[in-house]
Parts: sequence; structure tokens; C-alpha cells
Amino acid sequence: MTPFPILSLVIFLPALAALMLPLVRDDRAIRWFTLTALLLDFALASGLLLAFDSESAAMQFRESYDWVPALGIGYKLGVDGISVLFVFLTALLGWISVLASWSAIQTRVREFMISLLAIQSLMIGVFCALDLFLFYVLWEAMLVPMYLIIGIWGGDNRIYAAFKFFLYTLAGSLLFLIGILVLYFAGGRTFDMLALMGQPYAFPTQAWVFVAFLIAFAVKVPMVPLHTWLPDAHVQAPTAGSIILAGVLLKMGAYGFLRFSLPMLPDASVYFAPLMIALSALAIVYGGLLALAQSDIKKLIAYSSVSHMGFITLGLFTFNMNGLSGAVIQMFNHGITTGALFLFVGLIYERTHSRDIPAYGGLIKVVPLFGIAMAAFLLSSMALPGTNGFVGELLVIAGAFGSTGWAAGAAVVGALIGAAYLLGLYRQMLLGEVRLPEGAKMWDLNAREIACAVPLLVFVFWLGLYPKPVLTLLRATLEQLLAQVIGTGA
Repeated sequence: MTPFPILSLVIFLPALAALMLPLVRDDRAIRWFTLTALLLDFALASGLLLAFDSESAAMQFRESYDWVPALGIGYKLGVDGISVLFVFLTALLGWISVLASWSAIQTRVREFMISLLAIQSLMIGVFCALDLFLFYVLWEAMLVPMYLIIGIWGGDNRIYAAFKFFLYTLAGSLLFLIGILVLYFAGGRTFDMLALMGQPYAFPTQAWVFVAFLIAFAVKVPMVPLHTWLPDAHVQAPTAGSIILAGVLLKMGAYGFLRFSLPMLPDASVYFAPLMIALSALAIVYGGLLALAQSDIKKLIAYSSVSHMGFITLGLFTFNMNGLSGAVIQMFNHGITTGALFLFVGLIYERTHSRDIPAYGGLIKVVPLFGIAMAAFLLSSMALPGTNGFVGELLVIAGAFGSTGWAAGAAVVGALIGAAYLLGLYRQMLLGEVRLPEGAKMWDLNAREIACAVPLLVFVFWLGLYPKPVLTLLRATLEQLLAQVIGTGA
């Protein structure tokens, strides 16, 4: 146990800032206060990452306090190589979301920033929780601020999109709760996640719980055919909502497979692996084809997320180090790249109030900084060698070839489809004759927008050219996970 509760500080700092916001008077001060709080939280998360011992697979910076001891419920926190990476990603995208909302959100600014701070605390808490009851409470509570962000500050059809998001995820969460209760009673009436990982559950129990968890996590990922809420949510959400949704919330489903399905239900995970691989291959190809057919920029990126998340679930169920490493690093990469693309869609929408792809042309001649940065993020999403996306997709495909050849072939086809729609978007919007929506007022990236883009660009090229630090961070944790699933760390 750590003598200083650093994880609690990282979790509760945004929540404390949210409680203090009613004392802040004007909108400008509210923005600066929120930004300062989340920058401080990012500094703490960065220190956490730097202090993490990558040679150890054990949970680190642990905290443990009795909460409801009669029911085996505790306030238990800890991070391993996987979760510490996503605590850092969440903290990074938090302050970027504030800057992205600086001028876009003009009504109910205080309430918006409170929602943003609340969801930051809840998301970081999910990645740190080592008690299933605590995890579930935080997992469910995340729905509320995201529902408000979409339903209050979203587009014209925001109420429909918010309700659809809420109902889909709530239905999945109810099945998740049933699975948790089964594990609680079968595992000795404890919610301690580390204790539950060591329990030898009978295969029928594992199978039923795996199916319940599968539906819950598949909604969050989202996996085909439970993906239909995502395009509506992205199209209607404000820019910050889309950044958080794509950058962090979609990772919650994949994180659930990593934290629960694989280590707690290893026999069922192996048994259902062919189904998971088939669904992943379907998502890669089908999501890519849907993206190829879109004329709305946000819908195109939303459907591309379905395809890219298919790569992640494919890697998770290859049960080899290449596939698992590629899946986790691609989770991080997708948060960086797709979060950046939604950021840039929001920036162009602020200027033109149009997301119609055919309405644009030659942007790189009008706004060169914007055009160059967006081109870099599109090429990263396309997995061009030298960018972060290439590393993740290459490892996933290599892992798939080592496990299931036909799925690797589907992944290659999906990557080619991705190149088609992303290069098409690049050519149509950025190249050719200058074409802008009627009444558009264009200006290039300002200092605030550059401050959002630069750290994301750094990770695009740093991880693309030198991914060793992240792979080293993950290695011990993933070797232990493999040992739990297939009985060997090799």
C-alpha cells in the first residue's frame, strides 16, 4: 500500500474543482479555473506514469479501505501497466477538451464545465478501481454527465441521440451487474477484483458470465451489431463530448475484456474466442464500408471508430503477445488520433457550420496549419508507417496471423478500405480547387487550437517512430495476463 494516496488525489481533484465552480463568478474565470484544475490533474497523472515500475506486473500505488465490510465492499485502488496508461490518456484529453470548448460553448458554461470535471473523475476512477462494486458505481455514473453533455449542448437532434446512448449503455450495464453478482456469490462473497481473478469458477458459470459481460462491453466498444448508437451520439455531441466519447469511453468496453473477461473467465474466453474474432473481423470490414459511404465528416469518423475498435478486440482474443500488445497500444493510439480528428471537425464546424464533405475543397491553401495537422491525423488513422497507428495495426495483424489467418486477411482488407475513405476525405477536403460552404468565415489555427493539436501530434510521431517505452510499460502486465488465460507467459 502506498503511504500517500496519489490515486485518490488524481481521481478526486476534478470532482473537488467541480464542487468549487459555483463559487466562481463569470464564464471566463470558470474556463480558466477548469483548465487549471485539469492541467494540474494531468501533471499528477504524468508523475504517476513516470514513477510506475514497468518491470513489475503487480498493482502499484494501491489504496485499500473498508467501505461496507459486511458485504465485502471496499474502497480499493491500484494501477498496472494497462490502467496507468489510460489514466494518463484520460487526463491528457481532459484539458484538451476544455480548450476545444473555449469558444464553442457559450451557454450554461458553468454547468458544462461541472459535467466535464465530473466525467473526468469518474473515468479515471474506473481505470483505478480494484473493487467490483466501486467499479460498477463509477461505470454507471459516467452515463449521467455524458448524457447531459450530449442532451444539453449537442446538436438539433440531441435529445434523441442522448436517450439512445443512455438506453443502450444502461441495458448493457444491467447485464454487467448480473454478471458481477454471479461472480460475487461464486467467488466467496467478495468484490475484490484481485481475489476474484484467482477463483476456479466452473465452466458453465464462466460461460454465462462471459456472455453477460460480452453484451455489456460490446455496447461500449461498440461491436457490430450493437454499434448503432455511436454515429448519432457523435454527430449530435459537442466537440468535447466527441473527444471524450472516442478518446476514452469507447475504451471502457475493451478495458472490461482486459480486466474481467480474460483474467477471471479464462476458459470461457478461450471457448468464445472464435466468436469474438469473427465479430471483430465483421466490425473491421463492415465499419469501414459504412465509413466509405458517408458524406458527413463526423459520421465518417464515427464509423471508422467501429472499424478501428474491431482491430482492438481482434488483438485481445489472439492470445499472443503481438496481438495483445497491438490491441492495448491501439487503444491508446485510437484515443489520440480519433480524438484529434473530432477536435479538428469541431474547429472547422465553428468556422463554417457545415460537416458536409462535398462542400469543401482546397483547405490546405486557405488554412495551411489546419490542413497540415489534419493531414497528419488522417494519415495516422490510415496507419501510415512512421505514425502511431501503424505500430498498433501491424502488431494486431501479426498476432492474428499467428492465431487465425482468415481474420488477419479480413484485417488487411479493412486497412485497405480505411485507406480508401481516409485518402478520399483528405483529397476532397484539403486538395484541389478552393471550395467552402456558403457564408463560411475561415481563419487558421490560433494559439489555443495549436496548444490542443501539438501534444496529440507529438504522440502520433513519437509512438510511430519509437514505441518502445509504451511496449515496455505493457510487457510485464500482458505477460501475466497471458499466463492467467493460457497458462504461460510466453
